[in-house]
Amino acid sequence: MDPECSRLLPALCAVLVDPRQPVADDTCLEKLLDWFKTVTEAGPSLLLLQENPCLVELLFRVLKAHDPRPRVLSFSLRLAGLFAAQEDCFQYLQQGELLPMLFGESGPLGGAAWTAPTVRSGWLQGLRSLAQHPGALRFLADCGAVDTIFSLQGDSSLFVASAAGQLLVHILALAMRGPAEGHPSPQGCDWPACAQKIVCHVEDSLRSTATLQVTQALNVLTTTFGHCHSPWTQGLWVRLSPLVACLLEKDPIPASHSLVDLLLSVARSPVGSSDCGLWETLAQTLSHLSPTQAGPLALGILKLQDCPQALKTQAFGVLLQPLACVLKAAAQAPGPPGFPEGATGDSITVDTFLSSKSACVGLLCQALAHLELLQLLPQRPSPWPQAPLLRAAVAILRFCHGSAAPTSDVGGHLCAVLAGCVRVQRAALDFLGTLSQGTGPQELVTQVFAVLLEYLTSPDSSPMVLKKAFQATLRWLLGSPKAPSCCDLDPHTQLFLGELLPVLRKRLCSPCWEARDSGLEFLTQVTRHWGGQAAFRHALLASEVPELTGQLLRDPESYVRASAVTATGQLSSWGLYATPTGPEHPEVQQESLFTELLHILSTDSEGFPRRAVMHVFTQWLKDGHADVAEDLEQFVARVLQAASQDLDWEVRAQGLELALVFLEQLLGQPGSRCPYAVALPEAAPPATLAQVLQALCRVQLFEFALRALFDCDRPVAQKSCDLLLFLKAKATPCGGPQEAGASPDVVSVEAALQRWQAGEQGQPLGELEPEAVMAVLRSMDLEGLRGMLAKSSDHMEKSPQSLLQDMLATVGVLGENEADCY
Repeated sequence: MDPECSRLLPALCAVLVDPRQPVADDTCLEKLLDWFKTVTEAGPSLLLLQENPCLVELLFRVLKAHDPRPRVLSFSLRLAGLFAAQEDCFQYLQQGELLPMLFGESGPLGGAAWTAPTVRSGWLQGLRSLAQHPGALRFLADCGAVDTIFSLQGDSSLFVASAAGQLLVHILALAMRGPAEGHPSPQGCDWPACAQKIVCHVEDSLRSTATLQVTQALNVLTTTFGHCHSPWTQGLWVRLSPLVACLLEKDPIPASHSLVDLLLSVARSPVGSSDCGLWETLAQTLSHLSPTQAGPLALGILKLQDCPQALKTQAFGVLLQPLACVLKAAAQAPGPPGFPEGATGDSITVDTFLSSKSACVGLLCQALAHLELLQLLPQRPSPWPQAPLLRAAVAILRFCHGSAAPTSDVGGHLCAVLAGCVRVQRAALDFLGTLSQGTGPQELVTQVFAVLLEYLTSPDSSPMVLKKAFQATLRWLLGSPKAPSCCDLDPHTQLFLGELLPVLRKRLCSPCWEARDSGLEFLTQVTRHWGGQAAFRHALLASEVPELTGQLLRDPESYVRASAVTATGQLSSWGLYATPTGPEHPEVQQESLFTELLHILSTDSEGFPRRAVMHVFTQWLKDGHADVAEDLEQFVARVLQAASQDLDWEVRAQGLELALVFLEQLLGQPGSRCPYAVALPEAAPPATLAQVLQALCRVQLFEFALRALFDCDRPVAQKSCDLLLFLKAKATPCGGPQEAGASPDVVSVEAALQRWQAGEQGQPLGELEPEAVMAVLRSMDLEGLRGMLAKSSDHMEKSPQSLLQDMLATVGVLGENEADCY
């Protein structure tokens, strides 16, 4: 330990036990414990206590206090546990009977402070740290701590109850180390006494008629099989699996969620690969649980790597049953083969559908979510029933929309229950979008597009449902097949597009801003992917959608304006931001768009539209947009001028991103985004570099970057530092322009930088000479500045000594100048 810390410790310990002094806050105490943990891990705890006897005195005085403060008592319990984790220090504390007084029945257990959850939690955490060696097991048995841990499993504080269960698992694993770590007999005759006691408690809990006790036992076992993979866990499962199986015979099955977690934990552990009876238990559990309870278990089984095919088929059938019921309720005539055998909706699933609206909605949403996850997994069942899943998703959406024609009582019930149910609509649209990754008969694909169009058209679609519908539509459009020529859209997609664009135009005029925003996001994405498709270009230019998008640049809602900026930028990149009657003069439209976007960047009161403008301008520069190429330097200069005056740090940071793109293009290295690659690109020749520097001065990039170097927002300063380091690295290998002439005058530049660093950002640099700028850059320690900017804001004063000083200063023990707050 640092000598200065040793000097401060006695005063701190005295403050902690003094009831007249205010208690340090929890954050300081946690930091103090973290420091002690680091110290005890780095060296012998016994030596630490011998050199700092105030620590032992602290523990004794806290125990003797008439009414100890809960936070200090909890801290002391955890601190004692850290020291006792090393066996020699454990024995040292045992000699003074300190540990029994802290953790035994004569300690806090019987006092008023025990009513505070923080004390019970500290007691458990202290024992968790202490239980690291065989001596700790004997101590736990002698002081009766294990029985107290049993009782704390049912504590009113969830944190305490969870910590108690985890401590039992830790103690069980500790007890089974060494001789018992092999293959102990399931009967437990050769198990250590402490382990035998815990397992017997788990057995009694599993036999209990109280659901809470069953849940506690199942949670302990779940943690055990999840964290302990030694051979003894196989004997544990052999011993306890009959009791677990007996839970399936009860009605209702107690703690079904915890039972599912346990079975999946065992299946993922080494026990699963060696116990054939586990698969039978899993199959029985699937049969006994209700459809809602069985869903998570079925999904977990299908995620297992090694599992009997028959069990996977059964699990897949469980997931498909709700959708099979929907198909049966929606069927008007016998159709093509549906789901695999075993997936037909049974009477239990039908009863769940009919029991209540919440049960029906919950079961459908769970099934859709599970199948959506399964669709994306490499181990999903094969063959995948793509066609029936598509039919089921379409049927669910029609039941919700009210456009289904039921032919049975179940169908009529579903119509009444699901009508307008936003929760099911969202789940079904998400699932339908995921199914776009597969293929299906053209008839079904047509039905998919039809139901999506219904939702996009319907005035009853909520904003979130509309957004989901646009997202699903985009996924199906982008997944649609190309025409035989492979250069344009297929006829079915073109037909749907002709129906979709009028709906999109209507949504862009919606009084609901979320609808306008979702429509613009859809337009941006579909244009990004299809901007070069002739059929899409023709349909879009004939739809008035580009004109409406331009009008939304002046929308009263800032989110919509931001989305409109992104959409118009994308349209303009593809030459689509033009009226249908004037595509032969796109430069007029583009110039007006650039002017309007620049006006938004300079005057919009909200940050979102201005950020969007900067992203569009950066992308235009990367893509060589026609308006940019017409006068590159003027474009960059005007954008940087507007960005430099913006109060939003993200706009200024994006301005530096644009400046870096411009610099890379001047150097002939587009796409070289990492200035600190292992091998930097070779520097440009001196003549070319001189021209580059002149161009940078003309667009005032240096002034923008140097001003940003002292920005109050660290991300901006970091980006500026990166940019200037990149330029410095490019210029240094070939000397510099100043070598051909006299030394540049850098006094005025350095003076301006000093004023900026002091916070006087108002004065400009004036006209800059490249030689002066490069001389200043060479003189600056940009590498050191980059390192300083990468550190956290409290890196200067994060030491244990500073922590101790601050804690003492809060109670006036130190003088004013000795405090070192951070």
